[in-house]
Amino acid sequence: LVDFLALRERVSVLDVRSQDEFSAGHIPGAVNEPLLTNDERSVVGTTYKKAGQQEAILEGFRLVGPRLSDIVTNTKKVSGARDVLVYCWRGGMRSENFSQFIGMAGIRSRVLDGGYKTYRRAAMDAFRRPMNLITITGCTGSGKSDVLRELAVQGEQVLDLEALANHKGSAFGGLLQPPQPTTEQFQNDVYEVLLKFDLGKRVWVEDESIAIGKIFLPGELWTQMNGSPLVQMDVEKEVRVERLVVEYGPADRGEFAGMIDKVSKKLGGQHAKTAKEKLLQGDMTGTIAILLTYYDKAYLRSIERRKSQIQL
Repeated sequence: LVDFLALRERVSVLDVRSQDEFSAGHIPGAVNEPLLTNDERSVVGTTYKKAGQQEAILEGFRLVGPRLSDIVTNTKKVSGARDVLVYCWRGGMRSENFSQFIGMAGIRSRVLDGGYKTYRRAAMDAFRRPMNLITITGCTGSGKSDVLRELAVQGEQVLDLEALANHKGSAFGGLLQPPQPTTEQFQNDVYEVLLKFDLGKRVWVEDESIAIGKIFLPGELWTQMNGSPLVQMDVEKEVRVERLVVEYGPADRGEFAGMIDKVSKKLGGQHAKTAKEKLLQGDMTGTIAILLTYYDKAYLRSIERRKSQIQL
């Protein structure tokens, strides 16, 4: 796997699994060139159950045959007619057959031994390794992400989970953000960042719950974050309100109101109603100030449980 990943710097990577498998999670940087499409894979699977392996293999050949020319053409286009790296789920029949097909057209390839399954196992193992994490914590709107970005500029190792998740963590964190990746793809992306780090040195990360929007942190990583030293940012509420007004001011008012509804039970019915009224009146400052009342209480409960870990 190490050699395979190192070769990515100069060789194209092809994921020959189906479109659905690729969408669920893939090696970052890979291009999807399915040997069997979603529908074809379903047909082959049904044939295997009804008639056995040999008939399923023949059915696969029948389905792939008409597309062989397109597969070779697309591969040449992606690779520039140079060598390629190929993987499927377990490094088995699909990647081997794909390599044989493009090999007949003069394209050399290397198959990832153990396939994508090996990559995922390596990613999960990486999250279990001890890391010298330092977690930046602070009330919503403190500017923790800005501090992380500045630390990165200064050459520090920074794991920016919210940037990888396309989400800012709170119930409103998905506003003005691109769609989130799947949990599996997010974890792959985190693993890729860790591959570039010297884990003997400190790694800065922002305080997060185990879920960022709709996706989840690897449990082992989150456990390490929870037990890591904390650097606490203490920023006046007025400053935080002003920051968040700038951040969320351009958001669609209807979407923002919908997010208020989602936290109305935690916020309290009357507080939620007042926040929405101020939002509709164009008073974003008043809206944010009410919302922070709830978020600040949640933060203070969280930090109280870990106050012994605060280093600064």
